[in-house]
Amino acid sequence: MKSRSIVAVAVAALSLAVAGAPRARAALPPAMAKSKTIRFCSAINLPPMEFMSPQTKPEGVDIDLGDALAKSLGLKAVYINMPFAGLIPALLADHCDAIISQLFIKKSRLQVIDEIPYMVSHEAVLLKPGAPKVPDLEALSGKKVATVTGTTATVLLDKANVALKAAGKPPIDIVAFPENTQALQQLQFGQVAAYGVAYETARYYVHKVPGQFAMGGPPYFKIATGIGLRKNDTALNQALTGALATLMKNGTYAAIFKKWDLGIDMIKPEGG
Repeated sequence: MKSRSIVAVAVAALSLAVAGAPRARAALPPAMAKSKTIRFCSAINLPPMEFMSPQTKPEGVDIDLGDALAKSLGLKAVYINMPFAGLIPALLADHCDAIISQLFIKKSRLQVIDEIPYMVSHEAVLLKPGAPKVPDLEALSGKKVATVTGTTATVLLDKANVALKAAGKPPIDIVAFPENTQALQQLQFGQVAAYGVAYETARYYVHKVPGQFAMGGPPYFKIATGIGLRKNDTALNQALTGALATLMKNGTYAAIFKKWDLGIDMIKPEGG
């Protein structure tokens, strides 16, 4: 299924849920109802989606949304920080109840876990100021480019290399790092020519440190993004879907995305 088709399915599913809100709160898994806590796995180093404040407290779009979802269900959210590549294995090993960490909805992931769509995400290329713009990924031919292991940027760069090989051009030298901070530092120190990363993160750093980073061009990719759940957690899936529909209906969802200036990423229910 192509990313555009997944976005369409995501919007349709949420449209049905929002149209039915408000509704009676769905029953929670017994252990969660007893503990009054929901554990979210998250790679908390990818601002503005999730990152640590100067007081070492999680904050960001996903954190605000996770807190709001938990509150709607009468729960407290707890965030378990780990590298992005470890999120799904940790969920499957029951180290957390759900993933909220800008997890793109992909056909391959849906074979392993379920995802509740809550936004669309975009990809971008981050550069140093003054570097030539990047009209497409193939323009990075022969250059060293940083990325984070397990992310869609890595997959897209790999696909670009297939096209470059077919055209007889030098491949992109992809340098993968376990976390965003390391990849960003490589670009900052001039060790790589570019950083393939989510548009939301690229935009954050361009605005926060305008003299250090620049956008390589407009967003070049769009994909639905979801909350990851184990396939057998039907009760939690229904509870979170209902809670998200309520937040979209009462304005909390829109307020969160407005706070972080990411209205471009909001899922807008059909007819809404």
